[in-house]
Amino acid sequence: NQHPTTMASKPQALAFLLFALSTLSFIINASHAADQPIRPSPVLTVYWGQNENEGTLREACATKNYEIVNLGFLNVFGNGRTPQLNFAGYCGDSSPCTKLAPEIRYCQNHNVKVFLSLGGAEGDYDLSSPQDAREVAQYLYNNFLNDQDGPLGRVSLDGIDFDIEIGSNRYYEDLVKALHEFSTEQRRIYLSAAPRCRYPDHHLDAAIKTGLFNYILGQFYNNPRCQYSKGNEQRLLNHFDMWARSVMPNNAVLLGLPAAPDAANSGFIPADVVKNQILPNIRNRPNYGGVMVWNRYYDRQTHFSRQIRDSLGPVLKSVAALADAMYECVTKTLYRFYPV
Repeated sequence: NQHPTTMASKPQALAFLLFALSTLSFIINASHAADQPIRPSPVLTVYWGQNENEGTLREACATKNYEIVNLGFLNVFGNGRTPQLNFAGYCGDSSPCTKLAPEIRYCQNHNVKVFLSLGGAEGDYDLSSPQDAREVAQYLYNNFLNDQDGPLGRVSLDGIDFDIEIGSNRYYEDLVKALHEFSTEQRRIYLSAAPRCRYPDHHLDAAIKTGLFNYILGQFYNNPRCQYSKGNEQRLLNHFDMWARSVMPNNAVLLGLPAAPDAANSGFIPADVVKNQILPNIRNRPNYGGVMVWNRYYDRQTHFSRQIRDSLGPVLKSVAALADAMYECVTKTLYRFYPV
């Protein structure tokens, strides 16, 4: 049963959402009239932490190729497990992960956001209940998001990424909601999800439907049904359109690509094809948000991100700032009145 006060305020919530959407529509029309696309600034994000030969985190951020670096992975958590990081040899007994704290601060001081990625293709993780999800959220906040001593030293990361590929698909929506509760106007915590390109994603569908993710990093590789193949980009374009149409208006959808043929089993797209055939066809789509690159090791070899960076698309900066500011208002209203 719902309280009368909640029922009475739902029309007000709908009125607010209609006003917000009509305002965005007005800005979009004005932007198109000036031949300017409208969306938050497109970003380029990369995964770091899975190969000791990829260079330091500081070096990755110093390239100025990326707006976001995802540290991968926290691949043991939930259901009473002791959480564990897997950074492919960076954090052995003689090299604790606390050494990353100054590198993380370097990135943040140079306008690169740093997220911690949960999950990955290998590990031991899942959630057993909504309460378990809340406890994992509290652990993440205490150890990685609150400028307190933790596995990475005294850090306050910018966000949490969900790369959930194994185990149960239950209760991740509760984890997303619990993490979002820690985000405030003074201290914003960003959230991203990395679903596979087929829609809907088995593991993250319920979490994505909360509308609380800032970024959807679609993995358009290792899946022939929705990835690019030579001479056939339409399959990828159709699935990107499906994601862009299906998520909430406040979610930015990124095109996730391997940085080299060896970075994935399939789905690699040469940089010139990305620049000339793919990005021109998606960067004006609703909710387009940029490109995700897997991963830093391969990107360091091929300079893939540097080759495509200038093709991400322009953006009207003043409009982007407004769209970003409206995110919290729309998200909070959706979450309050229409929780999953």
